[in-house]
Parts: sequence; structure tokens; C-alpha cells
Amino acid sequence: MVTATSPLADTLADYRPHGDTELADVARLRELVRSTADPWDTTTPLHVTASALIVHPPTRRVLLRWHERQQAWLQVGGHGDPGETDPLEIALREGHEEAGLTDLVPWPQPQVLHITVVPVVARGDEPAHEHADVRYVFATDRPDDVRPEKPNAPLRWLSLPDARAATTEPNVQESLTRLDTLLADR
Repeated sequence: MVTATSPLADTLADYRPHGDTELADVARLRELVRSTADPWDTTTPLHVTASALIVHPPTRRVLLRWHERQQAWLQVGGHGDPGETDPLEIALREGHEEAGLTDLVPWPQPQVLHITVVPVVARGDEPAHEHADVRYVFATDRPDDVRPEKPNAPLRWLSLPDARAATTEPNVQESLTRLDTLLADR
């Protein structure tokens, strides 16, 4: 079980879900954290991931990455490496690795944007499973520095309307809606 003072437990203690779907997803994540020694364990049917929408606030553009496995344009992010337990730090590392941006900072402050449980299709000998994804927003001042991690994972800077049109995932569209609200407040 995750200790009451772990970064993930602290994140969940402070987070307030928005709407019935997220309320149910957060309840599942809280139960996972309460009932397991390692909620990041990728061998379990439900495990934690961390991700982020990367934004360039002056142009109101968001960066999306093609995820071959999901066959969709999504945010950057993924699994924690062994020993990692802080979702913010995991999302930041994943952003650096997947987008090549070294100046990423939590925006407008280090707070969770969205928590959602996402189904993941089976691949090879890996069964279908679910990610309890903890999402943030990171900003960059150098959008032209973006570099894809690998050739089959291209990156695209898009306006929010174009990003909504590019992704087929309702959970990502919800994250984009929340980002739009944050940008409108600035």
C-alpha cells in the first residue's frame, strides 16, 4: 500500500474531481492506491501513468503525439520508471523524452488537470489493461525545439480546435476543454 505521505497519495488527497465520470475514475484510483503496494506496477490490470498536455501559451497551441498502439493523437506521457512515485516528475520526464523539450514547466502552476481511467488494447503477449492517468499541463517557451522521440511518434503543434478534431479520444477532448478554460483565464 502506498504510504499516506507518498507523492501520489498527496496528489490524490488534494484533488477534486469534476463530474460523475471523473469522480468514478478517481474513486478507482484511490482504491488502487489504498489496496496495493505498488500502483505503478505495469503487470496489473489497472495501474497508474502520468502525462501532460504541452502548451505554448502565447500562441495557444498544444502539442500532440501520435501513439501507434492507440492509433490516436494524444498527450505525452507514460509509465513510471522503477523507483519513480511522483506523477508530476514522471510526466515531466516523459515530456522531455517524448518531445525533446528541456524547458518544460508546470503551467500555470503544478496542479493536476485531469484524472481519467483509459483502456489500453492488447498487444502481442501483453493483455488489454487500463491506465489510471494523472494529467498535468506543461508550458514551453521554445516550441520550435520540439523533437520526436522516434520516427513512428510524430509531434504536431495544433490550435485547440484542431487538436480536438485530431484526437478521437473523449478523455483527451475533456483535457483539451479544461486547458482551453485555463488559457482563457490568462
